[in-house]
Amino acid sequence: MLTKCIFEFIGTLVLVLLGDGVCANVTLNKSKAQGAGWVVIALAWGFAVMVGVLIAGPYSGAHLNPAVTLGLAIAGNFAWNEVLGYIVAQMLGGFVGACLVYVFYKDHYDATSDNPDAMLGTFCTMPAIWSPWRNFLSEMIATCLLVFAIIALAVSGNAFTVGGTTATTGALGAFPVTCVIMALGMSLGGTTGYAMNPARDLSPRCAHAVLPIKGKRDSGWSYSWVPVLGPMVGGALAAGLALLVF
Repeated sequence: MLTKCIFEFIGTLVLVLLGDGVCANVTLNKSKAQGAGWVVIALAWGFAVMVGVLIAGPYSGAHLNPAVTLGLAIAGNFAWNEVLGYIVAQMLGGFVGACLVYVFYKDHYDATSDNPDAMLGTFCTMPAIWSPWRNFLSEMIATCLLVFAIIALAVSGNAFTVGGTTATTGALGAFPVTCVIMALGMSLGGTTGYAMNPARDLSPRCAHAVLPIKGKRDSGWSYSWVPVLGPMVGGALAAGLALLVF
């Protein structure tokens, strides 16, 4: 269990380091990638998940997301007695990953001190249009699709045979989930920034609150419940749907 939690911590740390890293790279002043745009962000977030899964997968299964852990437990694909340890490890990994982004881009944060909203956006999500319950619905639907797709990858209907050995699509490793993340970002990410993961949003938000960032604003606490409860409800809903249809 300790080994599993260590790799959930490392995998989530890497996910946030690369994911929030691309947000910083594209957003902050004087970065060579400033203004690269949404497609770069969506692609990099997908690859960030892939790298985290490649590192943690052999040891913990690489949930890297409390909503995934909860959904898999409800669906009967994960032990309930390991849920709390996984979630704690994921949340700590997200916090440390966000702190490393700040250390890496410190000079660029200083150069962007006149734009506190942009700096906050490199740590956590905020809605394009403030509508908390509709924002909640967006996060719930996107995460439901994410977790449902992860569960679907393991069903027998997604099996293939290579050299006489049968395996599910999920056996291909991180790449199928990477494609799902990219599709979600490009299709459903525009309303809220598609957090879909409390460890990707709440933990970096806490890092933003405690780090000595020059010119920072408040950490958007009035919105912070949306990218936590939305994904958790979405993950649970996906598990319920999976139990009905698979």
